[in-house]
Amino acid sequence: MVGIIADEVKFFKKNKQPVKKLPVNPGDVPDDDAQHLKHFLPNYGKAWFKVPHLLKLNLILLIVSLTSTNTGYDGSLLNAFQSIPDWRMAMNNPSGAVLGAINNGVVFGCILGFPFASPIGDRYGRRHAVTIGNIVMIIGTVIQSYSRAYAMFLVARIIIGFGNFISSVSSPSLISELSYPTHRQAVTAFFNSNWYLGAIIAGWVSFGTRNVGSNWSWRIPTILQGLFPVIQFFLIYLVPESPRWLISKGRNQEARDLLLKYHAGGDESVGGALVDFEMSEIELALEQERLAKKIADKSSYFDFLKTPGNRKRLFLTCFVAFVMQLSGNGLVSYYLNKVLNSIGITSPTEQLIFNGGLQIYNWGISIIINLLVFQNFRRRVVFNTSIAMMLFFYIIWTILSAINQERNFEDKSLAKGVMAMIFLYYLAYNIGLNGLPYLYMTEISTYQLRSKLMNINIFGQQVAGVYNGFVNSIAMDAIEWKYYIVYCCILAVELVVSYLTFVETSGRTLEEMAEVFGESIGDHGFTLAQKKNEVKHLEDGAMADDSGSGTSAEKSNNLLV
Repeated sequence: MVGIIADEVKFFKKNKQPVKKLPVNPGDVPDDDAQHLKHFLPNYGKAWFKVPHLLKLNLILLIVSLTSTNTGYDGSLLNAFQSIPDWRMAMNNPSGAVLGAINNGVVFGCILGFPFASPIGDRYGRRHAVTIGNIVMIIGTVIQSYSRAYAMFLVARIIIGFGNFISSVSSPSLISELSYPTHRQAVTAFFNSNWYLGAIIAGWVSFGTRNVGSNWSWRIPTILQGLFPVIQFFLIYLVPESPRWLISKGRNQEARDLLLKYHAGGDESVGGALVDFEMSEIELALEQERLAKKIADKSSYFDFLKTPGNRKRLFLTCFVAFVMQLSGNGLVSYYLNKVLNSIGITSPTEQLIFNGGLQIYNWGISIIINLLVFQNFRRRVVFNTSIAMMLFFYIIWTILSAINQERNFEDKSLAKGVMAMIFLYYLAYNIGLNGLPYLYMTEISTYQLRSKLMNINIFGQQVAGVYNGFVNSIAMDAIEWKYYIVYCCILAVELVVSYLTFVETSGRTLEEMAEVFGESIGDHGFTLAQKKNEVKHLEDGAMADDSGSGTSAEKSNNLLV
């Protein structure tokens, strides 16, 4: 099977028709893919940042990462505002459901943007979708900056959420589809971690303006929220369009030229084989998706109820959404000032410093975890360990808070203990619930139901987010630290359910995953025999073309690793 993938490219071009590639889950054959890919990668003999076209590509992708930075900025902004007296006065001291509505404004905007985000990106391209989202966010930021009352501020946040959702859907796709093959996981992980970078900036900007002594103490951070959309608006067209999107629109030569420029430095002799490999993979994947779409068009959400395997997939999808949003993280994400008030830390300066420091910590931890944990530990172990650690730290957090209040907040060491538990809690949260759930969702789903499964998961998170915005505020005002007991109980239930129901997905093929859910491959419209026949078909095509001086892969080895 020497050079099968390279010969697949020749077979594809020779026959002028797409070779069908059977639907498989991402990660089914990672070792094989890696083995094939390494034969096509140019050997530059130096670090990537010393290769001009790779350095340029990764710097360009930083422009796309501003989307995640803006999301994090907004996420931290409301936390900071609750510690600024001038903002509370301008909004008529919101509390309870009113404060919850303000916090949920962006969530409402995301829900409204849900039906539009994907169609805009598919029809007009990833870059145009990001631009449209930025324009909407800039409009929302202007309204928010000049808000004079609660209602105007809430409307502005809904508009910001709508625009942010449109950008957030297309930006990860653009990064994934543009990045160099061996850099993709690291670049994507960096994109996810940039949420905390935005949160850091928002936290420290708010700290810097806290003593302005007028409405400008919160208007300045609000105005600066528009900085990232404005920068991205002007720079986004330095970023090339997604080659996958170009090919989907029949602009194959344009896509090839783009890949040759950014993945091979424009050198056909060195990187031409890599570009041909990537083009073939994209073309075959699009054909695969067209085939899957024909199946998906005949499916419905009721299919999740028809078989035991699909019912378990539905349960796991909803449960993961629940765990991501309702594991106690909503208290710190939405109402950090109330948490700190409950342990006697009421100074706005101290609260803002803590918020800024927490975001720096989260940013560093998330980068390390995203790059190291997923590759070296099994999914089930990571999930269960993460939840168990969160429960442990939350119990200590609760006990220290109770003792602190009992002693009338006079023992400062108890408050410091609670603050330490918050940091340790976020270590546990980032281990299992920062980026892993999205990977897990794609691995447990069948190809034809995957988009519906993700829709259910995202919708579930938004519903849970509404709970975080409204209920947490009311409960913290009413019973303070005692509300932590609720989350201790929730985490305990989550741990038991996770241990009993989570299936292991790492290192499994599609055949093995189907068996885990009590199904066979034939249940999804194709058989293992079909897959083997297709490989044989490719081999036959390669052998018929190998009567000359060797396969294309063998010829390429003079130039490639």
